[in-house]
Amino acid sequence: MDRSDLFQLASLLLTYPDEELLAAGDELRAAAAGVGEFERFVEWLLTGTPTEVQRHYVETFDLRRRSGLYLTYYLHGDTRKRGMALLMLKQRYRAHGLRLADGELPDLLPIVLEFAATAGPGDGEAPLRQHRQGIELLRSALHEARTPYALILDVVCAQLPQLTGEDLAALTSLAFDGPPVETAGLDEVGLGPRLEVYR
Repeated sequence: MDRSDLFQLASLLLTYPDEELLAAGDELRAAAAGVGEFERFVEWLLTGTPTEVQRHYVETFDLRRRSGLYLTYYLHGDTRKRGMALLMLKQRYRAHGLRLADGELPDLLPIVLEFAATAGPGDGEAPLRQHRQGIELLRSALHEARTPYALILDVVCAQLPQLTGEDLAALTSLAFDGPPVETAGLDEVGLGPRLEVYR
């Protein structure tokens, strides 16, 4: 399986397991053939009932902030920098003639993986490299939760550059402190500093 196919399949497997996805069992098995992690994940996906795997998806990605699929959150939290990062991602997609479906955020990992598969190793994979730390944090959280979705992240991370010492230090800090928090603008609603400094 080449990198493009690998990222495309990872993108598909990280989407919500709706009826259409689950009905494509034979196609998924064929696509996953030869990649052990994908093969094991697809077997798990197709062995459970639709209700079970759908509930598992929601509990894994929608109800746990530590394992959300929105990559800019890991790096920027809910700050204004995140808004700029989202805008830059949208502009990158547009430069390649791609548009998001209504209501989709550009940093959703399945979308970032689809872009990597479509646009290729250089510009297409740049967002994956840029958000390498967030992807690694997500992978760690999925392993801690003992979810089969960790298998998909294992495959994705194996295709990305190795973490540097600087990356590992930043990861430790992010894991301990969490994403950045912005307090600007809270003064106006009475939630700013309560102490004044007198000289």
